[in-house]
Amino acid sequence: MTDQAQNARPQATPKVAAGALFVDERDRLMLVRPTYKSHWDIPGGYVEEGESPLSACAREVYEELGLRVTIGPLLTIDWAPRPDEGDKVLFIFDGGTLSTDQLSAVSFRDGEIAEWAFVEDGQLDELTIPRLARRLRASMQARKQGFAYLEEGADPAKL
Repeated sequence: MTDQAQNARPQATPKVAAGALFVDERDRLMLVRPTYKSHWDIPGGYVEEGESPLSACAREVYEELGLRVTIGPLLTIDWAPRPDEGDKVLFIFDGGTLSTDQLSAVSFRDGEIAEWAFVEDGQLDELTIPRLARRLRASMQARKQGFAYLEEGADPAKL
């Protein structure tokens, strides 16, 4: 065995997920209530093999909400290691503002979503888990100030 092989460390093999951050005309955030989770989330899900995060985001929005929309720019990337779930890299894209017509066309195509709602920032802590609330607040801020790199939902420079 070579010295290089003896000193090699295992490489991270994170799960990759992507989601869309949609807002309404009052800049409230769209959350969905998955049927398989105890908390609310944004539309999105895991990236499949051979699929880009952007393509996965658009696919998940269609599967979960029945909407074919143009996904906007990347807002945040979050490095989110979880001892119970493994390492994750989460991409959040700007879904933009949904029109009244788009909202009336929402349909829960795959049975994963029970309902949706637009929520104020102050409601995030009661509807989601802390790391997701941090990630969503940072992503909303990135809509105004530009892309942000996160670790567990927060700017690592501010930890």
